Order: sequence, then structure tokens, then C-alpha cells
Amino acid sequence: MELTAREIEVLKQIKLGHSNKKIAENLGISKHTVKAHVGSILFKLGVKNRLLAAMYHGLLIIFYILSSDMI
Repeated sequence: MELTAREIEVLKQIKLGHSNKKIAENLGISKHTVKAHVGSILFKLGVKNRLLAAMYHGLLIIFYILSSDMI
């Protein structure tokens, strides 16, 4: 499953180490909405926690860069 644009924004904030409260403030949404996005991100990526989600996203970026260099 593909992440939505908003889920990607939330994931980028997670990668920066921000709490749900800080993410909510930065994106102008409620903490409850952030929590829902985080749950959806974890489900879609098939991981159990925020750290693994951030690591997974970082690996995808590296893979994309490496694969585009090989073309």
C-alpha cells in the first residue's frame, strides 16, 4: 500500500525525532490525527514502531537513489 502525501509528511517528522505533539504543531493538525496517521503508516509499512518506520523509509530513499544511478 502506498502512503498518502500527509502520511509522508508525518513520517518525515518522525524521522526528525518529533513527538506526536510536535508533529501536530508543525503540521497544524490535532494530536489525535497524528496518532491516526502514525497507526496507518505502521500498518502500511508492516512495522511495529516509529523507529522501524523511519528506518524503512530511509532505506527506500537509499534504494531509489542507488537504482536511479544504475540506469
